[in-house]
Formats: sequence, C-alpha cells, structure tokens
Amino acid sequence: MAELTSVRIDKWLWAARMFKTRSAASTACGAGHVKVGGESAKASKTVKPGDLLDVVTPGGPRKLEVVALGDRRGPASFALTLYLDHTPPPPPPEERINDGVRERGAGRPTKRNLRDLRKLRGW
Repeated sequence: MAELTSVRIDKWLWAARMFKTRSAASTACGAGHVKVGGESAKASKTVKPGDLLDVVTPGGPRKLEVVALGDRRGPASFALTLYLDHTPPPPPPEERINDGVRERGAGRPTKRNLRDLRKLRGW
C-alpha cells in the first residue's frame, strides 16, 4: 500500500468521523463550514499533516490539527489517531447563559414571558 502524502478534505473528515457520510462532509465544505488555515475550503482541497482545521460539525464547532492521513473509514480508535483536538472545553453549567429555554410542562408562555424572551435573545 502506497504512503499517502495528501488527502481530499471531505475524505479525511469522513475517515476522522467528523461526519457520518462523505456527502455530508462535502456539503459542509460547500457551505463554508470547513476552514483550513482560516480560509474556507472546498471538498477537493487537499490536507496534509500539520494543517489546522476549523470545522462546524453536527456536534458543534471543533478546532483540529491533522496528525495523520486516512482516506478510508475505520474503527473509532483509528479515527482518533488522525487528529489532535484543540477545541476549548465547554463552560461549566453554572456559567452558561440562560438562552430562554422553558422547562418541559411549564405551559404556554404569557405575553410578558414572550417579551422577556425576545429581549433576552436580542430580537
């Protein structure tokens, strides 16, 4: 098997298990959710070890450094060897901003509650 020197970014994201399908990875690239070195990347752009990626995945935004190349999807343990994750940890629950989510079963919000929610969200 030949040693890889570069791989298409959509293949790499799929092999690294950032997206469930390669077409989802390609769509994310086309939508501008994947940046290599701070610039948007098309699905055909190649990546090599040492590249820094900013990717908006279904699980949230991630900052990744390419460590190894892979063009085939394998076990999750193999996928973890392809990158270093530099994503900052999420803030603790007490530091999160209340985004106006109501408790389940709290009933329909009143007119005053709706106004407060709009003010909180900046609408």
